[in-house]
Amino acid sequence: MDKIYLDNAATTPLSEEVIDAMVDVMKFNFGNPSSTHSYGQEAKILIEKVRREIADYLHVTPAEIIFTSCGTESNNMIIKSCVDHLGVERIITSPLEHKCVAESVLDMKKRKGIEVVYLRPDKNGDIDLGKLEEALKSSDKKTLVTLMHANNEIGNLFDIKKAAEICKANHALFHSDTVQSMAHMALDFSDFPVDFASCSAHKFHGPKGSGFAFIRKSSGLKGIIIGGPQERSLRAGTENVCGIVGLGKALEIYLKNMDEFANTIKEIKQYTIERISSEIPNVKFNGRSADLEKSLYTVLSVLLPYKDPMIGLKLDMKGIAISQGSACSSGASHPSMVMMSILSEDEMENSTPLRISFSHLTTKKEIDALVDALKEISLTFDIEKANVEHR
Repeated sequence: MDKIYLDNAATTPLSEEVIDAMVDVMKFNFGNPSSTHSYGQEAKILIEKVRREIADYLHVTPAEIIFTSCGTESNNMIIKSCVDHLGVERIITSPLEHKCVAESVLDMKKRKGIEVVYLRPDKNGDIDLGKLEEALKSSDKKTLVTLMHANNEIGNLFDIKKAAEICKANHALFHSDTVQSMAHMALDFSDFPVDFASCSAHKFHGPKGSGFAFIRKSSGLKGIIIGGPQERSLRAGTENVCGIVGLGKALEIYLKNMDEFANTIKEIKQYTIERISSEIPNVKFNGRSADLEKSLYTVLSVLLPYKDPMIGLKLDMKGIAISQGSACSSGASHPSMVMMSILSEDEMENSTPLRISFSHLTTKKEIDALVDALKEISLTFDIEKANVEHR
C-alpha cells in the first residue's frame, strides 16, 4: 500500500540536502562551539553563518537571533521571561493560540498572578484589531500581547504588522508565534515593531529539535535557561551544531524556491478545495482556510457533515496520514480550543473537523486518493442515516 502524507503542519520530511549537510557536520565538525581551539571555532563559524542568514531574511541584526530547540521552547522563554524580567503584569491573547502559548500564559496566571485578557474570534476565526486597541487602552498595567501569525489548525492569517503598530502606540510588548509562517512567507521585522517571534525548523523540511527565537535587542529580555554564556547568555547550553546547520540549509532551500513552492502548494490546495466540494455533499471549510488570500497556503481545515471521531484512524488504515487538529492535541478526548471558539454547538455535535496540510511534495494523485477515501467513509454514514430514517 502506497502511503500518503498530508500532515505537514505537524512536521515535514527532511530534505536530502538537509540530511547531507547535517551528516557532514556530525562527521567533520564535532567541536564544542564554546571552545577556543580550532575544532570549536570551526563549529562556531557554522553557527554564526546560519545566524546571519536568518537575520538577513528577517531584516534584523544577527544578535537578535537566539537558537533554541523548537518553537515551544522559544514561546515559553519569551512569555515567561517577559513576566519574570520585564515586569509584565497583564497578557492579552486569544483562544486560537498554539497549546505551548496557551499553557505558558495559564502558567503565568497561576504562578505569578498575571491578568489574562482573551480576544474572542468571530465565526471565521478572525481577531478584531479594534478590540485589541480597546483592551490596551483599558489598563495602565505593563502588557504583553501574544497573537500568532498563521493559525496551525485553520490557517487564518493575522495582520501582525498592524497589531505590532497598535501595541507600540500603546506601550505594550508584542510577541507572535510565527512557527507556521516562518520560511513560507516573506517577513520583514524592520518594517514593523514586533518584539518577539519564534521558529521551528521541522515545519519547512528541517530537523526536529532545532529552532530560534527573534528577540528585539532593545527589549531587555533575559534567558530562563541559565548556566554558560551561550546565545548571548539568553539560552545556556552547548549549541546543537548539526541541527542549526540543518535549519540553515532548510531555510536556504525554501528562500531560494519560495515563490515556486508557494505556487505549487496553492495549486494543490485549490484543487483539493474543488475536489472535496464537488464530491462530499454539505462539506464546509473552517475559518478562512478555503480563502487563498486570507489563509496560509499550506493548511486547509475541512468540516465533514457527520460525526466520526475515528476518521483519522480510518484514513491511516488506508495509508493516509492526516490530522483532526493540532498534533499537540492529538489523542485528546475533547475538541480543540480553536474549534470550540469558531464552531456552533450543532456543528460541534454533528460534524467532524479534518486538517489537511500540504507541502511542495504533495501531488494531485494523492489528493484524489484522499477524496476517494473520504467518499467511501461518507457513504457508510449515508447508509446508516438512511437505515435510521427507514426504521
